[in-house]
Formats: sequence, C-alpha cells, structure tokens
Amino acid sequence: MLLPTTMMGQVKLAVDTLECHIIGFSVGALMPGSGISSDGSLGGSMRDLYQGPYLDFSLGCDYKYKSNWMVTLDADLWFGYNSDNLRDRELRIPAYGPTGVALSWGGYDGVVTAYNRGLSARVGGAKIIPVIKNNPNSGIMLKINGGWMMQKTVFSQDMNESPVPQLSGEYAKLYDQLRHGVILSEGVGFIFMSNISTYVNFKIMFEVSQCFSWSTRPYQLDNLIGLNGKDNSTHIDLMYGLKLSWMFPLMGKTTYDYYYY
Repeated sequence: MLLPTTMMGQVKLAVDTLECHIIGFSVGALMPGSGISSDGSLGGSMRDLYQGPYLDFSLGCDYKYKSNWMVTLDADLWFGYNSDNLRDRELRIPAYGPTGVALSWGGYDGVVTAYNRGLSARVGGAKIIPVIKNNPNSGIMLKINGGWMMQKTVFSQDMNESPVPQLSGEYAKLYDQLRHGVILSEGVGFIFMSNISTYVNFKIMFEVSQCFSWSTRPYQLDNLIGLNGKDNSTHIDLMYGLKLSWMFPLMGKTTYDYYYY
C-alpha cells in the first residue's frame, strides 16, 4: 500500500540583512544658504560670492553592517551650474571696468570665465530604518558626517586670446578667495537595495551642510568688502543639497535565512 505525502526539505523564514562594502557614484545640486563672517562684514559668504545652484559630483565608499548601521566615506567636487557665476566682479576686482569687462594685454576685452570650485572629504555614519516588507536593507536613511573642505574662485582664460594680466598666474591669487576649513553635514533620505539585482541599488538624500572656512592667502583684495590685506575672518556658510546615488554592493545580493531538517 502506498500512502503519498508531502515532505519539506527547507523553509524560508525571513530575508537576511546584508553586510558588505558599497561603492557609490552621486550627482546632485547644491544651493548656498545664508552666511556670516566673524568680523561682522557682509559680502564674504559663498552666496554673496557665487550665484547658485552648484553642480555636485561625489564618490562614496561605505561599509554596511548586518545591524543596518553604516560607516561612510565621501569625496565631493562642486562648481557653479552657470560656468561664469562670480557675483559683483566689477565691484570686487579692479581689473574689471564698470561694465564687468577686463582689458587684456592688447587693449581688447579679455575673455575670462570666473567660477567657483569646491572640494570636500568627509567621514561619518548612517542608519537604515526598514520600511519595506521582506527587504530590511531598504528604507529611510539618516546620515551625519564631517571633514575637510576647500573653495576658491577659478579664473579661466581663453588661450587663443590675449590674457588679462591682473588675473593671470600669481596675480590671480589676490582675488581667488581661496579658503580651507571644516564641513559638517546632516542628511535624510531613502535607500533601496534590490533583493534580486546587484545593479538596482540607489539612494536619494537631502543634506544640510555647515562650512567653517578661513582664507589661506597671505594677502587678499576685495573692494566690495574693503579688504586689502590678510583676511583673518572665519566664514560660516550653509549649503542645501539633493543627491541621487547609484550603488554597487561588493559582496553579492541579499540572502535569506533557511532552516534545514
């Protein structure tokens, strides 16, 4: 006599959280917020210096634990969306006339593009709060980090045209507003890590950053704020950013917990 029955070899209980390294590439936009200087002067903040928004590109290297805590490392490059975004150049820099045009060696209108460039390197931590059933690796992400930053004005001249002497070589360092300092950032967003595909992993983050920077030039000229010498102020700036990241986990896809019997 045969008695048919069903036998279970394994039972899937729950999706497992993933522990791995993650490489990510991000693109986003930054908007400069309000800024102040320690000496009370106006006109020296990043919003006063450069027209927004700024484009931001970054590379991230994170380590995610099974507890959904993460250690993060980010490197950012930002610059003006408008490639010629220096504000009030005719007031700040004597080389520019009332119309905002600088004369070249040959007496012609110089072809000079003046824009901001910023760099930062930050380390920090993050926490993922799962909100998707059967996918504990995805959810709301809270992040905080901090590190080093730099910003300056870049004067780019057309090599096929006669140069503007005051904005060439070492002379440009009188006006480039080179500053180094500390940046702190806080962010909230959403992260998605696919249970199926290694390549469908992304996050979108809104970040607020506080920048504390100091001039590194021994001599700085800025007619707008009456600066003629060493800039001894501490500049405090806010930046608001929205970033979209494409991520690549380096240890495979999400796994599952099984019981065998």
